[in-house]
Amino acid sequence: MGLSLDGLASGLDTTTLIKSLMQIEAIPQTLLKNKVSATKTMVSALQALNTKVADLATASTKLAKPESLQLFKTTGSSEGLTVTTSTGATAGSLDLRVDKLAQSQLQVTDPITAWDSASLTITTGGTSTAITASSNSLDDIITAVNASETGVKAVKVSAGLDANGVAQYRVQFSATDSGAENSFTIDGSAVPMTQIRAAQDAEATLWAGTTAEQKITSSSNTFTALLPGVDVTVSKTSTEPETVSVQRDEEATSKVASDLVGSLNDLFKFIDVNSSVTSGTGGATSGMIFTGDSTARSVKQRVMDAAIMPIDGKSPSEIGISITKDGKVEFDAEKFSKALAEDPARVESTLQTISSRVSTVATDMSDKYDGVITSRIKGQESTLSRLDDQIMDWDLRLDKREATLKRIYSALEVQMSNMNAQSSYLASQLASLPTTQKKS
Repeated sequence: MGLSLDGLASGLDTTTLIKSLMQIEAIPQTLLKNKVSATKTMVSALQALNTKVADLATASTKLAKPESLQLFKTTGSSEGLTVTTSTGATAGSLDLRVDKLAQSQLQVTDPITAWDSASLTITTGGTSTAITASSNSLDDIITAVNASETGVKAVKVSAGLDANGVAQYRVQFSATDSGAENSFTIDGSAVPMTQIRAAQDAEATLWAGTTAEQKITSSSNTFTALLPGVDVTVSKTSTEPETVSVQRDEEATSKVASDLVGSLNDLFKFIDVNSSVTSGTGGATSGMIFTGDSTARSVKQRVMDAAIMPIDGKSPSEIGISITKDGKVEFDAEKFSKALAEDPARVESTLQTISSRVSTVATDMSDKYDGVITSRIKGQESTLSRLDDQIMDWDLRLDKREATLKRIYSALEVQMSNMNAQSSYLASQLASLPTTQKKS
């Protein structure tokens, strides 16, 4: 604790006086601290901006892919039909009758306690595989079958006890995949077996009852690419033709375009709000964190240009995407739907081009290594580091200055105390001198 000599000789409140002087001395440091606070606020704002631009980059990159706009409504005229679409799908419909469902082969042995040998041969698709187990126990046989690459799996099922009270089991063999090509035979064993289910392809008839009638088959219950980009999965047979229908989902496509415009406006609103200027009393004005900031202004301008610049000489406004006088992007759902109905290929191409351009710009500006916004953030963080160093230097400088002032005022108090003591001594000496009186 430092020595305090407040008012000892001078009557001055030296502690308060030194504190006031130090506040003046600390003005440069206070300005640095204010700058640190402002810089931290800017870093936070830039990070939030970078996040929004990165999110826009992710969304627009996904939308720029051709399959992103392959949006269709699919229906089957019965619950036994499931229709799915993929890249290259087109609208259309088709009638088919489901004659057979695909199934895998399944067979079981009679009740047994052990296999009749330690080996057997499984033939699948014309390829025979000899399987040798470590013993003829059912567990070893089953383990060997399941470890093979024959496409056949085995499991034992409890079948009670034999006449001697020994546990019996029936071994079930099943193909892992359906379809006639995955049928199998088991040789090299005299164990009696019963086939429960034969391997079978799914079978359907197109244009049934006409001269163009055609049979189609599939090893699974899914007929792949029955129509371009359209797979049909069947789950039950039918006696009458059923209809598979694929239609363009205009509502979903419109929502994709609307969501893109919404993402753009969300970014622009964030920039505008943080760039606004407010007027106070007496005509004073104050700006938000991005007011006059070139980086925020550049982000908005580049993204806006990517979204609304003409494509092949035609404005995006022709499909319902336009810019308003207050700097927002507007989506006209009615105009978009009309354009989509008239020329879906052109609308898809326009949306993909806009998305691709926005993706390129947003990715470039938000790249975590050398993006424009990232570089600006790194620059601000570097500034913060320098300011922190300067503030620490000022702490040492101010501590030394305060110590110096305390020494000066302490010495002053001591000096004044000495002078007061000397003054009192002289006054007492003068008072002790003899006095002479003049006779009247």
